[in-house]
Amino acid sequence: MLELIERVAGEADGAELDTLTLPYDRRTRGRLRALTDGGREVGLFLERGSVLREGDRLRARNGELVRVRAAAEPVVTAHIDGGLALGRLCYHLGNRHVSLAIGTDDDGGHWVRFPPDHVLEDLAERLGARLSRHQAPFDPEPGAYSAGHAHGHHHAH
Repeated sequence: MLELIERVAGEADGAELDTLTLPYDRRTRGRLRALTDGGREVGLFLERGSVLREGDRLRARNGELVRVRAAAEPVVTAHIDGGLALGRLCYHLGNRHVSLAIGTDDDGGHWVRFPPDHVLEDLAERLGARLSRHQAPFDPEPGAYSAGHAHGHHHAH
């Protein structure tokens, strides 16, 4: 079994020898067993609390590199106008503590993607979004406190 022990920042020396495609819920785990796209058994032994992102590179104990891919999975994509409508949709969905991916189409249209949930879908439609239910990679926004540091308190108790 290939032991993946470290996330590699930036461009690392060496080419990836394989890819590891995982759905979002498995990319949130620091410990797991999986098969690479090339059929090799791997074990993740990473720091807990971080999420593997599309394109991340992982170094194995033997120095090999493996690139992470976000698997296609069931999602809902809410298409909506930009500006206030987009902000309102993101606010109300985010206020329900759901992970969201936010992006634009090739034609510049805005979208918000989230896991299927009939309550969230109803909310999005009431806010003016046009929904499509389909399979796509889900790589949500990492959150304000996950940009390379832990969330800490800065006041005295």
